[in-house]
Amino acid sequence: MRRVVVTGLGTINGLGNNVNETFTKMINGENGIDFITYFDTTDFKVKLASEIKNLNLEDYLDKGEIRRLDRVTQYGLIAADEAIKDSNLTEFDPYRYGVFFTSGIGGLNTFYEEIEVAVTKGPNRVSPFFVPKTIINMTGGAISIKYGLKGPNIPVVSACAASTNAIGEAFRNIKHGYIDFAITGGAEASINQIGIAGFSAIKALNTTEDKNRASIPFDLERTGFVMGEGAAALVLEEYEHAKKRGAKIYAEIVGYGSTGDAHHMTAPDPEAEAIARAITLAADEAKINLDQIDYINAHGTSTILNDRTETFGIKKAFKDHAYKVNISSTKSMTGHALGAAGALESIAVIKALENNVVPPTINLNVSDPECDLNYTPNVAVKKELNYGLNMNLGFGGHNAVLIFKKGEL
Repeated sequence: MRRVVVTGLGTINGLGNNVNETFTKMINGENGIDFITYFDTTDFKVKLASEIKNLNLEDYLDKGEIRRLDRVTQYGLIAADEAIKDSNLTEFDPYRYGVFFTSGIGGLNTFYEEIEVAVTKGPNRVSPFFVPKTIINMTGGAISIKYGLKGPNIPVVSACAASTNAIGEAFRNIKHGYIDFAITGGAEASINQIGIAGFSAIKALNTTEDKNRASIPFDLERTGFVMGEGAAALVLEEYEHAKKRGAKIYAEIVGYGSTGDAHHMTAPDPEAEAIARAITLAADEAKINLDQIDYINAHGTSTILNDRTETFGIKKAFKDHAYKVNISSTKSMTGHALGAAGALESIAVIKALENNVVPPTINLNVSDPECDLNYTPNVAVKKELNYGLNMNLGFGGHNAVLIFKKGEL
């Protein structure tokens, strides 16, 4: 069994257009949520989202990529490019470099636009780019084409747990010797008319117009999540190779747990057994006790059921330590980036370990008796961090957990 480390990071999201900007704003407790500008929300109950700001695509992509690719893949390429450049890995066997890049939904903007074309202008006017722009695997395909990566190219699709599972599967592929390197993560671009309407229809989204009371994980007054977007990417590498070439090691992945609730299409199992099991499986693989975990980045969506059930699952797994460990939901600042959330929040854990600081859960003002753990309310906390855990839960009952260890100096 080989060790696996993180040697490159990249992101673009509603809080920041790169890793350093994103994490600085997280630590400062800045809010990336504001009024939707992508379309007219007059007929929508939902008015707020966490959109990417100040983005000029031509600063990152050529005109052909902009024309041929859905926004979800454009975001994925931007994040992957930052991570690949950050890793400074330039010499490798392309068949030993895998791509595990995913999305929860895929090219939803293209779906919406081209169905509208088919209905209003006829089927013969549908773009020949419709299918390749919408399929979920295309972001990984585009990354592999751009950088010549010929190893396994697998999008692990599990809704809002997708990129956590993708990182976990990339980790296992390197650990067990199938590949030596991987670019992994997720992208999402679902802030459009049909994305907002669809999640509104299942009563999942917050409808307030106060951005500071919209995404409020674990707060008694929470009523739904806020849609986010963007992408996050990690370069994983076999430890001995990274060490030999003098790479910067951000963190080591030491554990991965994945379970299914087998309960309901959208609601988590209130008993939280599978959530707790995913946590303990990750700790077992890491060969650590759960009381060694210093920080948890929770799924923390700001929905009634998720936050209550996730809290229960943490208590079941961690027992007394649940009340001692620092927890936060950075979705309070970034919104919920769906299939990209796990990778973005894994970066938050990695940067927290690197800087010995726990990002806050902002706008957590009203205590919920059923959510009574230490969610690091409103202000970041400086403390020594050695192990961090990221957990994400997806519609369909998907639970995914990763444990990271502080990187070597």
